[in-house]
Amino acid sequence: MPISRRESGVAPATRALASQVHPVFMLPPVSCSLFGGVLAGTFAPVPGVLHATAIFAAVYTAHVKDGYVDFYVRGEDDDHPLSERGCRLALAGASGLFFACTAGLWLIVGPIAALLTLPTWLVGYHHAPQLDTNPVTATTGYPLGIALAILGGFYAQAGALGAVPIAFAAVFLVLLSGVKVIDDAQDFDYDRSIDKTTVAVALGPQRARTAAFGLMIGALALVVGFAALAVFPPSSVAAVAGFGAVAAIARRADPTVATMLLVRGSYVFLALLLVAVWFRPLGG
Repeated sequence: MPISRRESGVAPATRALASQVHPVFMLPPVSCSLFGGVLAGTFAPVPGVLHATAIFAAVYTAHVKDGYVDFYVRGEDDDHPLSERGCRLALAGASGLFFACTAGLWLIVGPIAALLTLPTWLVGYHHAPQLDTNPVTATTGYPLGIALAILGGFYAQAGALGAVPIAFAAVFLVLLSGVKVIDDAQDFDYDRSIDKTTVAVALGPQRARTAAFGLMIGALALVVGFAALAVFPPSSVAAVAGFGAVAAIARRADPTVATMLLVRGSYVFLALLLVAVWFRPLGG
């Protein structure tokens, strides 16, 4: 049985496997892995690449498993580029790559580096169908992966944790949980029809939207608070202004447009935080 549902051969199989690479959702976790390394102050290429690759493999696993469940198990999707065999092979390959990189982190950095990385695969693999039906785990799965990517990326370089990476991880966990609530609201009618309890289904669209922007405001307040306490560099407040401007526009948009704006706003947020951390020595 071919890997692609549409055609047999190397080229169709390659296209089907590549279709599970979604840059919009994969770039932030990989970037946060590298961001965690930047927070450490030094960057050794081998553990940095191992951790970033492991994070990529974990997110790829999540996309393949989610697509498999939605098409072959739940019948929610109208089409899927991978055959069932293709899904199993892709899961095996991505998981093998993940565990090889995690083993490398264990050998080069230590067991804690591996233990900080392992939950990203567990969350990705079990997102569907186990975690995506509960409003809490459906909302926090992806943001938790981002937070763990920051912590693991830092530990892979520093061999320890500290207040700064933990604070950044907490900010992204809260901020992206708010974004995820808005994202899930796009499928409110369908999710309600199949008893899939997202935050929007549990609270109703309007209250879920209020809760989502409350989480985002709370995350921005955390950045300001951490900057006031000198945990973050003072210039990190610029990230609050950047994301805040995007969120103000998204507040008036429908869930689809709001999600598009907020996801891209999170890129701006991360970039401004990266600049703030990178140039902190120039201000010291």
